[in-house]
Amino acid sequence: MSSGADSLKSILFALGANLAIAVAKFIGAAVTGSSAMLAEAIHSVADSGNQLLLMLGLRHARRPPTPDYPLGYGKAIYFWSFIVALILFSMGGLFSIYEGVHKLRHPEPLNSAWVAIAILMFSIGAECVSLWGCVREIDKVRSGRTLWRWFRETRQSELVVVLGEDLAALTGLAFALVAIVLSAATGNPLFDALGSLAIGALLIIVAIAIGIEVQGMLIGQSMELHEQQAIRGFLLARDEIADVLHLITLQLGGSAMVAVKVRMAETTDAAQLLESINRCERALRQAFPRIQWLFFEPDVTD
Repeated sequence: MSSGADSLKSILFALGANLAIAVAKFIGAAVTGSSAMLAEAIHSVADSGNQLLLMLGLRHARRPPTPDYPLGYGKAIYFWSFIVALILFSMGGLFSIYEGVHKLRHPEPLNSAWVAIAILMFSIGAECVSLWGCVREIDKVRSGRTLWRWFRETRQSELVVVLGEDLAALTGLAFALVAIVLSAATGNPLFDALGSLAIGALLIIVAIAIGIEVQGMLIGQSMELHEQQAIRGFLLARDEIADVLHLITLQLGGSAMVAVKVRMAETTDAAQLLESINRCERALRQAFPRIQWLFFEPDVTD
């Protein structure tokens, strides 16, 4: 079960880095007049707000079940992750494109480009620390998969968001650095405006990719395939079970629901059958502690 990653730790790494970077970028934008730098500053502010929303989502997801929400609030983290993708698209991407278009129409020369370059180098270092913290947690649950395959298969939306933001931030910083260096070297502010446009396009692409992944979780995805296979294999290895006829799983944020229909080993004693079922349920919950809801049905056919 993919329960070893500490999502909160990854979020705190990203929040600390983005707050420090945002302050540095706003100072740099004020000193240099760089639109790419301003776009990056707004991007960092948006990222900081996004991390706070993810923390809110994790807290909301831990609320206990109620009569109105009998399966609990675990999927709340998916809602907040989707909101984060929308903010990344609008506040980050669209503002950067607006700023780039504005500077194309009203170009302004850069001042003290070296200040902007120094701030961007600091920001790249801070984002690398944030990305390292995120990847370190992902590695705990990646199970040998590539990052791309994990991104497509995981059900931990908060880690998807943090990884996407970190990668977008590092790439955006590289765009801004190249744009400012070219503007300073040539004296042409066009490169700075183009850098802002490139950052905006990048953020929109990342936001759409995150939104697509989180959409499936919101609708109601099963547990990851390797987890389903592990559950099926565990059940088939039990002496009490002759066959697994059907297995349905539903990911509920950090927990899961499992419904299983099995053909039990033959017995003529109803009490023994019930004890066998209860024993299997206890063993399954112990082996897979993230199973919050378990529905176990004995049958002879699917």
